[in-house]
Amino acid sequence: MQLPVNITYRGLKKSQGIEQLVLEKATRLDKFCDHISRCDVAIEQPNHTHHKGNPYRCRIDVTVARGHELVADERQTDNGSHQPLNKVIHDAFKTMEGELRRVVDKQRRDVKTHANTRSPK
Repeated sequence: MQLPVNITYRGLKKSQGIEQLVLEKATRLDKFCDHISRCDVAIEQPNHTHHKGNPYRCRIDVTVARGHELVADERQTDNGSHQPLNKVIHDAFKTMEGELRRVVDKQRRDVKTHANTRSPK
């Protein structure tokens, strides 16, 4: 990735393991789109005083050349996972990969558009 990834932690402590995971996932985004100009990742635990049932949230904001701003926002659902934060981060980046594919296909005009059904008068 050309620009540094900005990682923000809200309601939880900064972790080297989580930071490494985010950087690995962010560099993978370059495979889908090579003209990313900004990538901000916010990881939060809204109710950090709770110990059980406290969902994590991961929001990714990406700006792509030509003025496209993409957002992926994932929240933890109670699925009994042993690594709920890792899963939320993984799911958020998977969503962003899909968004980047959609935008790149649209920019390349690979998306099929329907012609006007009316005949000209």
